[in-house]
Amino acid sequence: MIHIDVQDLHKRFGAVQAVDGVSFQAGAGEICGVLGPNGAGKTTTLRLLATTLRPDSGTASVYGHDILREPVAVRRAIGMLTASIGLYPRLTARENVAYFARLYGLSEAQTRRRIATLFRLLDMESYADRRTDNFSTGMKQKVAIARAVVHDPPIMIFDEPTSGLDVLGARTVVEFIQACRAEGKCVLLSTHQLAQAARLCDRVVIIHQGAVRAIGSVAELLARTGTADLEDAFLALIGERPVGRSQVVKEIIHA
Repeated sequence: MIHIDVQDLHKRFGAVQAVDGVSFQAGAGEICGVLGPNGAGKTTTLRLLATTLRPDSGTASVYGHDILREPVAVRRAIGMLTASIGLYPRLTARENVAYFARLYGLSEAQTRRRIATLFRLLDMESYADRRTDNFSTGMKQKVAIARAVVHDPPIMIFDEPTSGLDVLGARTVVEFIQACRAEGKCVLLSTHQLAQAARLCDRVVIIHQGAVRAIGSVAELLARTGTADLEDAFLALIGERPVGRSQVVKEIIHA
């Protein structure tokens, strides 16, 4: 079942064409990676889908809702997790999550039940009523996860969610991404960590200079480019010369 259907999205900022005719689909129960170098248009594309930006032309359907005509319904259908956690430091973990539950229209009873379930699953009960200003990065990330899914959205969007996290914090996020897929959610994952993308993603959309350069499974992209790993396939597909590690060493030595 298709949950996200992107059709010819365009977005310009002044002289910069940030998104240039992007089209792709993503379905229930799959992780779709959105990959590209810095400035490729990945984050802009995700923000267009989340309705925090409005496209210049083109549109997309998110869980059956048009991003232009039904932005409120789109926001209710998605949860978003980024590297910028952005908690309210003077509120407790419970208060942070409850605040967003109210924004999503959950009743007090629904909020209590949902928080109890999430805090148990994420092992957050011991610090549920502590203020978040002195939390570790991993603890903050768990609060951000609970906040993102408190309304049980069918679609999750992750924009560089493990950037800046330590090993334990990153592991929590990766396990959560995998759990979302197991629950049948549609997952969009933007990451610079190509090894992580190769391990997690069912399909990959490669964007460069605002345009889609390739779509397919990791195996399909490797076969298409005749390469052995996603990093080399990625470089080939964006028009860069894949350079093996041994060649890099030689170039450094003789520089």
